[in-house]
Amino acid sequence: MSQPWATSGVDLHLDLDPGTGRRTGLEHALRDAIRAGRLAPGARLPATRRLAVELGLARNTVAAAYDQLVAEGYLTARRGAGTRVATLPESATTGPTTPAGSDTAAPRLDLRPGCPDVTTFPTTAWLRATRRALLAAPASVHGYGDPRGLPGLRHALAEYLGRTRGVHADPANIVVTCGYVHGLALLASVLDGPVAMEDPGLPFHRDVVRRAGRTVAALPVDDDGAHSFPDGVAAAVVTPAHQYPTGVPLHPARRHALVDWARDTGAVVVEDDYDGEFRYDRQPLGAVQGTAPDHVVYAGSASKTLGPGVRLGWLVLPPRLVEPVVEARRHTDLITAAPTQLALADLITSHAYDRHIRACRLRYRRRRDQLLAALDGHTALGVSAGLHAVVPHPDETAVLAAATAEGLALGGLRDHWHDPEGRPGGVIVGYGTPAEHAWRPALAALTRALATRRITA
Repeated sequence: MSQPWATSGVDLHLDLDPGTGRRTGLEHALRDAIRAGRLAPGARLPATRRLAVELGLARNTVAAAYDQLVAEGYLTARRGAGTRVATLPESATTGPTTPAGSDTAAPRLDLRPGCPDVTTFPTTAWLRATRRALLAAPASVHGYGDPRGLPGLRHALAEYLGRTRGVHADPANIVVTCGYVHGLALLASVLDGPVAMEDPGLPFHRDVVRRAGRTVAALPVDDDGAHSFPDGVAAAVVTPAHQYPTGVPLHPARRHALVDWARDTGAVVVEDDYDGEFRYDRQPLGAVQGTAPDHVVYAGSASKTLGPGVRLGWLVLPPRLVEPVVEARRHTDLITAAPTQLALADLITSHAYDRHIRACRLRYRRRRDQLLAALDGHTALGVSAGLHAVVPHPDETAVLAAATAEGLALGGLRDHWHDPEGRPGGVIVGYGTPAEHAWRPALAALTRALATRRITA
């Protein structure tokens, strides 16, 4: 079907597959045109009413197709600017790719853990929230302000965390940070003694604690989560809702033991709730902090729900740690950017944040299910929640090499141990990471990489 879209400055040949529904056929035709470069980045598409007339479709059909491609990152839509073709990564088009072997090259396909699909960022809701909040805010919010963060956001977080995560949060005890790592660095700088960290756990987080001048002790993890909480440490950093990377939740008996240990020793528990909003087998597990707010620091962020680039996190602190952390904040970056705080506060209070998380939860659960189907015959661990799965493999090195040959980036499991020597290997698959257009190709590449050697049960 050829349509001269002269009014919009676009001439384009569209092949609408008669074997698919009208909306699906239009989505496929536009998606293929963008991938092939026949619709260039920035090209403005016709208004839904005009395109519907030219194609003989219902306007709602065209609008639904546009909305789907906006959600997938192929199109952008802004009030007054119309609907335009988005700028896609080179890997999503037939254009040239970054040369293989470059240290700075982005992978063609990315299934590394630690990041959500950033094309789901709620741009329209964020813009509305920012506009509303800035228009209503006093000029004083643009001053230096309280190192703990804007009162409006701290109150919104207290309500939200109490409602959704069972956190006992007094706004006076909340410190808004520039993400989880920032909060961890602040805590490590004020603690007086070694810090126990889960084994396995994220090596980068161990490095953050060490750079703050603290030694790190291994906190072993088994199928019931962390255990054998040591004496002589100032804190234990744990991921009780969905241990990273194994994915196991902390067993209820272990939760009680952890809190009792903190009370008995005077140490503090740092609860890293990095993906607590995303649980698929039942309601999300409540935070440990809710059972012992005087002994647990609750640490969360918007990195998995909105995106790491937002740079917003929060610490809910025991009262005795508030002033030390605030004092450390005064001598580092002092405050978090006011406009982003205002926008998040508005998103939370308007419940747009809840709606966005619910939509993402459905999206990621669908991906989780597709991943499990593609892994037919392979073991996958930690899939009841979160945005990643662990696939054990006897030859981690071979799988990672095969993935690299496919242009696919994965996470390796072995380096997550404090002492990797002799530890079991495998790969960590971040199924939240790819944009929608790259998800299926990434899944196919993963299947081929894992075929290097079948996993033995």
